[in-house]
Amino acid sequence: MCGIVGFTGHVQACPILLDGLERLEYRGYDSCGVAVSHEENGANRIEVVKIKGRLKGLREMTDNGKTLDGTCGIGHTRWATHGEPTVANAHPHFAKDKRITVVHNGIIENYQELRDNLIRRGYVFNSQTDTEVIAHLLDYYDKGDPLEAIARTLARITGSYALGILFQDRPGEIYAVRKDSPMIVGRSDEGYFIASDVPAILRYTRNVCYVDNMEIVRLTPDSVTFYNVDQEELSKDFTTVEWDAEAAEKDGYAHFMLKEIHEQPRAMTETISPRIKDGKINLDELGLTDEEIRSIRRIQMTACGSAYHVCVTAKYVIEQLARVPVDVDLASEFRYRNPVLEDNTLLIVISQSGETADSLAAMRYAKERGLTTLAVVNVVGSSIAREADKVFYTWAGPEIAVATTKAYSTQLAACYLLALRFAQARGELTEEETGKYLAELQTLPAKITRLLEEKERIQWFANKFSGSRDIFFIGRGLDYASSLEGSLKLKEISYIHSEAYAAGELKHGTISLIEKGTLVVGVATQPGLFEKEVSNMVEVRSRGAYVLGITCDGNYAIEDHDDFTIYVPKTLPCFYPSLVVIPLQLLAYYVSVSKGLDVDKPRNLAKSVTVE
Repeated sequence: MCGIVGFTGHVQACPILLDGLERLEYRGYDSCGVAVSHEENGANRIEVVKIKGRLKGLREMTDNGKTLDGTCGIGHTRWATHGEPTVANAHPHFAKDKRITVVHNGIIENYQELRDNLIRRGYVFNSQTDTEVIAHLLDYYDKGDPLEAIARTLARITGSYALGILFQDRPGEIYAVRKDSPMIVGRSDEGYFIASDVPAILRYTRNVCYVDNMEIVRLTPDSVTFYNVDQEELSKDFTTVEWDAEAAEKDGYAHFMLKEIHEQPRAMTETISPRIKDGKINLDELGLTDEEIRSIRRIQMTACGSAYHVCVTAKYVIEQLARVPVDVDLASEFRYRNPVLEDNTLLIVISQSGETADSLAAMRYAKERGLTTLAVVNVVGSSIAREADKVFYTWAGPEIAVATTKAYSTQLAACYLLALRFAQARGELTEEETGKYLAELQTLPAKITRLLEEKERIQWFANKFSGSRDIFFIGRGLDYASSLEGSLKLKEISYIHSEAYAAGELKHGTISLIEKGTLVVGVATQPGLFEKEVSNMVEVRSRGAYVLGITCDGNYAIEDHDDFTIYVPKTLPCFYPSLVVIPLQLLAYYVSVSKGLDVDKPRNLAKSVTVE
């Protein structure tokens, strides 16, 4: 959840660190700091500056980095886990006399035991964090060989971590290591970088290498060397990030979220187009033959947050088209319920970042039990992408806002393609029938563009209801799956209490929550369920609710039963989630804007959840 940046090279480090941390603000944080190595009176020193609060304060304290001299340093944005947000708990943390300085993402699970042992050995702790344990352990094991000290420290700690480390007696060197928390290395003509995510260094380089679990990295101004925990050198390849720095800028939009909402037509096209050739579906990248697909008896899907809602949608679509039974689990629950995993089950895990801790752990659990794993991810080279047996990249480009939009839409598109591929291979759809679905799928980006052109109408409605205390979303079938996502979008960026319910469950208790003036969003796009959904809207309206209806062009009778209607273009029933989500995203966005909130960085949330 936190952000790490490091640089060693031939130009001043601190301005680079501050710039990189600023580009990681979307990950969420409540304190920040930097450490820069420099020469003082003929000896190397490490100077640390850290604050509670935003980077703006750190920039002011360092005059935008000018007051910290030195060409080697590390920086960090912290989201409090162990210990409240204070200057003492902010990173970097250091051992006595700042001889060793550390920044850390993740959680050290056995930190209390280690802390107690170190205190008995005379170490004094200045913070409540688990990270300070690492600094003191490194000091305890350091006998002049940083690699040996790091390897011995790693043998003692359990949990997840990405570390950036400075040793005072190793000027110009940065050491990095990771386990279950992302870390990349970048190189340019000016020097070498470490970062927890690509946008941090994209302004300086697109030449990166992804650090694998339990690898140690040593960076100097002119070189980088990778080691395993046995301190043996490894050979690693650098790759080129295809998107550039401008892709991670607002480009004139008020917020990243609004920009990314508008990028959805292009993003979906990027996901769909390469997989349709001459009107036929082509997923050769997965390496799944027709025979292998036919041998799959069950699909298990797992994810977190919005990606979980994609799984719920995909369950309906895959079962309807391919007639394969699909189970869906929250990744945080999956491996703890001792699931029954049958032979010939395919696990599909969905994650935008490819670093989501619970999703990664769920995938590893399934792999250990012999399941074939397929990952739907956006970030090339991420942990889930590297460890999955098969990978479906969505190619959505960088998504900066915490509330996902285009990543969600491209994940939906990926699942549609998977459903159609399975349906055709299993003989549930003919080639001609599949072609009709593919043709309609390719029209979705243009239809989304049409919806975006009507955003002012949704903005007017959002302004009217931005003072709501409770908002409920109801739907049936795929419309229920869409309601789940609409509710999450609203609550995470507007802080309004919001819930989604399967409309048929209203009479089983939840209708008691409806009172005069309560806003209820009713989604009704599915032909076989339309009349039933309208009946549920009538039920809540008769009890005083103000009803916003979302349906498709032609269903004009809905206006007799709601108070405000949003129409989406017609499409095939299984594709409506991709259209319905657009007004739901815009509703959440404009409510948040109307309330004057920080849309891109909602409180208590982070973009990539890399700890359990």
